[in-house]
Amino acid sequence: MPPHPRHAAPERSGSRRAGTGLVLALGLAAMVVSMMQTLVVPILAIIEQDLDITTSSASWLTTATLLSAAVFTPLLGRLGDQRGKRPVLLGVLALTVVGSVLAATTDSLPLLLTARAMQGAATAIFPLALSVLRDELPPHRLPGAMGLVSGTLAVGSGLALVGAGLLTQGDNPDYHHVFWLATVLSALALAVAAVVVPPSPKPHGGRTDWLGAGALAATLVLFLLPISQGNTWGWGSTRTITLFAAAVVMAGVWVVVERRVREPLVDMKMFVLRPVLFTNIAGLLLGFGMFTQFIATSYLVQTPTALAGYGFTASVLSAAVTYLLPSTAASLVGAQIAGVLVRRVGGRITLAAGGVFGVLGYVWLALQHGNTGSIIAAGMLTGIAVSFGLASLPAFIVAGVPVHQSGIANGINSIARSVGSSIGSAVITSLLTANLIKGLPSGVPALPEEAQYTTAFVVGAVAFALVTVTALTGLRIDDGRHTKLVRAAKSTPAETPQGAAEPVRQA
Repeated sequence: MPPHPRHAAPERSGSRRAGTGLVLALGLAAMVVSMMQTLVVPILAIIEQDLDITTSSASWLTTATLLSAAVFTPLLGRLGDQRGKRPVLLGVLALTVVGSVLAATTDSLPLLLTARAMQGAATAIFPLALSVLRDELPPHRLPGAMGLVSGTLAVGSGLALVGAGLLTQGDNPDYHHVFWLATVLSALALAVAAVVVPPSPKPHGGRTDWLGAGALAATLVLFLLPISQGNTWGWGSTRTITLFAAAVVMAGVWVVVERRVREPLVDMKMFVLRPVLFTNIAGLLLGFGMFTQFIATSYLVQTPTALAGYGFTASVLSAAVTYLLPSTAASLVGAQIAGVLVRRVGGRITLAAGGVFGVLGYVWLALQHGNTGSIIAAGMLTGIAVSFGLASLPAFIVAGVPVHQSGIANGINSIARSVGSSIGSAVITSLLTANLIKGLPSGVPALPEEAQYTTAFVVGAVAFALVTVTALTGLRIDDGRHTKLVRAAKSTPAETPQGAAEPVRQA
C-alpha cells in the first residue's frame, strides 16, 4: 500500500530546487504580463508626436491591448486545460515576442495597433502559469508559489514605468527603445520557460467551444470598448449607450450558448457557485483599487506646483522611481508574506487583511497627499494590499474548481481584474476632468482641482473596503452543493491529472 500522506517520505532537495526554478521561471513570465499592460502609458505623448496623431488615436494603443486580452485570455486558458499548459504557454510567449519586435520596428499606427493586440494576448500567461503550478507542486508549497508569481505582476508594472522613463530621457526620446526592452524580457521569459517548464500532464482533451468563446469575446469587447473610450465619446453619447446595451444582449446570448453546448467554454453551474462568483467580484474590486492608485498618484505627482498650487512637478522617471517603485517593492515583499498567511490562516482572512491595508493607504492619501513621505508610505500600504489580494485569489480558484478547469477559471478571474482596472481608469479619469482649475495660462494642459484627487482616493478606499466585505461575507467554502460538484469532478479519473493540488484552506 502507498504510504499515508502524513507519513510520506520528505520532499527531496533536488525536487525542491526544481520547484524553485519553476516558480522563478513562471514569475518571470507573469512579469511580462503586467509589463505589456502598462508599458505604453508613459510613452503615449511621445508616440503622438512621432506619428503625428491625436490623443484620441493614441488611446487606442491601450484599448487594443485591453480588448485583445479580453478575447484571448479565456480561450487560451481553456485550450491550456484541454491541450496542455506548456505548449499554450510557450505559444503565447512567442506571440508576445513577435508583437514586441513589430512594435519596436514600426512607425505605422495600424501596425503598432496590431503589435499591441499581439502583446495583449500575454494576459493569458498568468492563468496558465498558475495552472502549471497546480499541476506540478505539492499542496503545501502551492500558496507560497502562487504568492510569489502573483507578486511579480506588480514588479512588472514598476519595471515598465522605470524602464520607459530611463529609455526616453533626453531631447529626442524614441519610443522604439521601450518596445526593444519588452522584446528582450519576453524573449528571455520564453527561453527560460522552454527549458524549465516540464511537459504537461495528460491533458483533459475535449472539443473547443468556439461558439461560446466568440460570444464571450463579443460580450467583453462590447462592454470594454465604451468603458475605455467613454471619456472621448461622451458617457451619454448614442455610441456609448448603444454598445453597453449590445453588451447586455450579447451576454444573454453567451449564457444561452453555454447552457446548450455539450462541452461549454465556461461551466455556468460552477461559476455561479458562491466561492467562485465572489472571487471574481473581489478580483474586479481589486483591479479597480489597484489602477486607481496607479493613475491618481502618477497624475498628482507630475502636476506642476507653480501652476496648480499642489503637486510635485515630477518627471515620468521621477514619478516611477520615487513615488511608485516603493509600492512595487512592498508588493513583492507582501506577496511572500501573503503566501504564508494563505497557508496558515486561509485566503479569506488574508484577502480581508489586504482590503484593510488598502483602506488605510487610501485614507492616508485622501487626508495627507501634500508631502513626498506620505505618498510613498501610503503607496506602500496599497502595494501590500494589492499583493495580499493577488496572492489570495488564486487560492480560492484552486479550492473552487477541479483541476481540469483551472486555466479557464483563472482566465476569467484575470479578466475580472482587467475589467475592474478599466472601470477604475474610466472613473478616475472622469473625476479628474470634472472640475478643472480656471484661469490657467493659454496653451497649458487642463489641470483638476486638488479636491478631485481627494475624491479619487476616497473612491479607492471604498473599493478596498468592499474587498474586505466580500472576503468576510461572500468567500466561504461551506456550500454543500459546491462541495458535491467539486468532489464529483475531482473523482473522475479522466479529468484528474497526476499531481493535482488539494484545496487550500479558506477560513
